[in-house]
Amino acid sequence: MSAEATNPGAPLRKRSRPRIDLRRLGRVALLGPASRGRLPDAIGHVAEAHRAHCPDADLTVLRRAYLLAESSHRGQMRKSGEPYITHPLAVTLILAELGAETTTLTASLLHDTVEDTEVTLAQVREEFGDEVCYLVDGVTKLEKVDYGAAAEPETFRKMLVATGNDVRVMSIKLADRLHNMRTLGVMRPEKQARIAKVTRDVLIPLAERLGVQALKTELEDLVFAILHPEEYEHTRSLIAASEGAQDPLADIAESVRTTLREAGVTAEVLIRPRHFVSVHRVRMKRGELRGTDFGRLLVLVGEDADCYAVLGELHTCFTPVISEFKDFIAAPKFNLYQSLHTAVVGPEGAVAEVLIRTHRMHKVAEAGVVALGNPYTADGSTAPHQAEPVDGERGDPTRPGWLSRLLDWQESATDPDTFWTTLRADLAQDREITVFRTDGGTLGLPAGASCVDAAYAQYGDEAHGSIGARVNGRLATLSTVLNDGDTVQPLLAQDASSGPSPEWLDHVRTPAARIAITGWLDAHPDGAQGPHGRPAEPRPQLQPADDAAKGRGREGSRAASVAVDTPGVPVRLAGCCTPVPPDDIIGCTVRGGGVTVHRTECPAVVRTRAIGRAAVGARWNDTGDWSDTADYRVTLVAESFGRPRLLADLTEAIATADAAIVAATVEPPSEQRVRHTYTLQLPDAAGLPGLMRAMRDVPGVYDVSRAQQPATTV
Repeated sequence: MSAEATNPGAPLRKRSRPRIDLRRLGRVALLGPASRGRLPDAIGHVAEAHRAHCPDADLTVLRRAYLLAESSHRGQMRKSGEPYITHPLAVTLILAELGAETTTLTASLLHDTVEDTEVTLAQVREEFGDEVCYLVDGVTKLEKVDYGAAAEPETFRKMLVATGNDVRVMSIKLADRLHNMRTLGVMRPEKQARIAKVTRDVLIPLAERLGVQALKTELEDLVFAILHPEEYEHTRSLIAASEGAQDPLADIAESVRTTLREAGVTAEVLIRPRHFVSVHRVRMKRGELRGTDFGRLLVLVGEDADCYAVLGELHTCFTPVISEFKDFIAAPKFNLYQSLHTAVVGPEGAVAEVLIRTHRMHKVAEAGVVALGNPYTADGSTAPHQAEPVDGERGDPTRPGWLSRLLDWQESATDPDTFWTTLRADLAQDREITVFRTDGGTLGLPAGASCVDAAYAQYGDEAHGSIGARVNGRLATLSTVLNDGDTVQPLLAQDASSGPSPEWLDHVRTPAARIAITGWLDAHPDGAQGPHGRPAEPRPQLQPADDAAKGRGREGSRAASVAVDTPGVPVRLAGCCTPVPPDDIIGCTVRGGGVTVHRTECPAVVRTRAIGRAAVGARWNDTGDWSDTADYRVTLVAESFGRPRLLADLTEAIATADAAIVAATVEPPSEQRVRHTYTLQLPDAAGLPGLMRAMRDVPGVYDVSRAQQPATTV
């Protein structure tokens, strides 16, 4: 497969300058440098493209970089037959056309010198400074002789760490891979496939995350041609056939121009052809392509407000397809992308997709981080490289959550295979959400992340003791999936021995959380794991020494503290709501003429009235001091997240309050929550509020309430 055959984007891509002739540049390079003070002819294209974006750029440093690169690579040839110098020249031209600043272009000219020639990093630093040296070192591959099979993953690890300090490292790498992919046809098919797969799994997702759409789309097409040649050829034939037919987008574009002109909105309306992979995706989605599916309309305006003015005119004068509207200006994508997306129905019924953005947004959408210049200075100008800005805060707006997370988890993935596998899985997640912490900070997480991910992102290894979370103020399980804009507060157990459950691995999306959980589980292999990673607590049916009959014997003394409006009838306290002083109470008549006393809010009262039984007034005999009353029985329900020793801690809290457990049940965990029901004998009814507070203070318990169960008999 020739290099031209692996360049499917060429027929659709409109360039202001023709593609550089590599063979001609190779001949120029072999002729040697130009006369002193003049730019060598070989970098004339680079200078022209650079001056188009940076008119005042000083090209002296580019001349010196070219002379060093040309002399050091002299005599080396590429497998395609051109002199090797044509490769750094082509990489530099790609970056120059995207608007890269002079330092990036200097480093791109030298990016292979340390790797493939006798030039050393010390020489680069002495001649061009620390900043260029850092960029060149960042893209220099590690030697296979030193790293063996781990050379490729460790090289990417090295580049990603360098990118964390300066995103221009990855800009150079992406341009380098693009030119190599353009000329991949000279390689063996199996090597083409291997390089294409790495490009698909790693480089293309990185280009997407860094917002460099111009590089991403062409890389996608090149990979498509190599890995899916039949689908690629079919898509190529469809595009070729559409070029010979009348373009329905042209008529809609003219209608849009007329509409905006009459509305007084200054705008440039262009037809933007879709690249091969985009056409293929539309065909897979719709089955049959429409005439307008081979491109989209691009409307460029001067100010942000003009974008919404254009949108208003389009939705007023054309029929909008509401489901296609997306506002990426008010809510930019995590890769800096901003645009309004909509679709309208044209005069003849054809549907056209429309992108609306400012010229500045368009530059960032195409070039991403490349268009930002040096991100470590406030004005984007060149400044000496420093790995960490002095104020501790990165000025780089492209250091988003995904990159910070990547740099964090890669430190834990010491094994190259683990790193390589995890990197591909991480980059496969193509959407980002932002959630808020209760302290006002934010967490960047991949779409689909759960409370487990948020806990590890905020607390690191301390999240091993997570027992739940509050999401938007409400209690939630750790498996709860978070949405963009949620406020999340992970809840941690105070028990330092708590650990994660294997079930958590079913809910995590971030590599850092997965690596931390797996590491903990590997270090604690013994014992059956309960709902939170430790041996499960037994769930007993407890019965104290004083049996139920003894408890019933005390019921008479408790009932004697109640007076009802029907004197002389048997009185008992309800077991469903277990009233104690000073609860508001009411009596309900039962069969045989007796009265059962309930708390007024007990559901049994409503049911009793519904079947026609009369309510009876009831009150406690002593409304003042309850410290001298007889023993009282009460049923409490404790809602908690499961954790080791929870049952022991709860029973200890109950015993400390001098309450005796008459009976207790612990229901099986449901979604990592555990429900405990205790029937307790209290020596002093006045101690009930303190007992409930003590139970709520037990780590993992989030609520304690009085029982509201249906009575078995009334």
